[in-house]
Amino acid sequence: MTLNQTENMVTALLTFSFAVLGLTFLLGANPNALIATFNFYSLDTVLSESALGAFSGIALLLLPLMTIAARFDLVSAKAVTLYAAFVTAIPLLTLLSPTRWMADLGGFPIIGSGQGIIKYFAVLPLFLFLFYREKFSHKQLTYLNFAPVAMVLLWIGGMKFFEFEANAIVGLVETSPFMSWLYAVFSVQGASNVIGGFDVLFALLLGAGIFTKNKPMVIASGLACLSVFLMTQTFLFTVPDTFNSTTIVNRLGQFVIKDLWFVANLAVVAYFTLFEAVSREREEAQLGQSPQQGFTAKSG
Repeated sequence: MTLNQTENMVTALLTFSFAVLGLTFLLGANPNALIATFNFYSLDTVLSESALGAFSGIALLLLPLMTIAARFDLVSAKAVTLYAAFVTAIPLLTLLSPTRWMADLGGFPIIGSGQGIIKYFAVLPLFLFLFYREKFSHKQLTYLNFAPVAMVLLWIGGMKFFEFEANAIVGLVETSPFMSWLYAVFSVQGASNVIGGFDVLFALLLGAGIFTKNKPMVIASGLACLSVFLMTQTFLFTVPDTFNSTTIVNRLGQFVIKDLWFVANLAVVAYFTLFEAVSREREEAQLGQSPQQGFTAKSG
């Protein structure tokens, strides 16, 4: 996988996911999420529900348009990166609200509606990769993109060991042709423990592989982590009523479409840990230079 291919993949995943999110909010999907978000800023009483949906939808739709334009140098990299930071900061700052945490389970770090919010941490590292590679070393970009993957797998994976989360995923797991067999082998809690253990284990192994520069470990654990985020996309088709004629997808659809950001994060990690050195060595060999090892050099 070349740098250009990685850039195109990241751009495509960002563009598609934000276009879907923006369009669904514009069509009126998941109004409760908008109210909860803008209540934090005391704007829910100023704007109507439809106005909140229109504002959010347009704001989210503008991001993929700006991203594509920036790739063609029609918009400055600084403008689109700052806009991405602004768009993602709006929901992320609401994590400071006590309503995002399950108070009856101790509050932080037991998240409730914040499960979908923490996924926004995945976005900014992708824009830094696309438009500010020269400001960071390859090692820094690798860890910046690994961090949100590890966070969501460790955090949400760890929640699978709690009864409330085990019960919450029954509707997803039992309708999946890939996962429903777990309930034939394990109890509801046991199946959730297996899923959570898988998430936590391979997030840790991927981090260990990156740290030790162990390519076989990076490949095996990276594919396992990738399978988690690809599996969630199948819920769009296996869970009844996820698609609808009014808003395209419902709240669940919005929740899982964000996992495409983590697929993009993993693509960046894979490029710098598995492919970048090979591409650079080939280029340097053609120039008659001695290749440098590892993935700590500055990107050009």
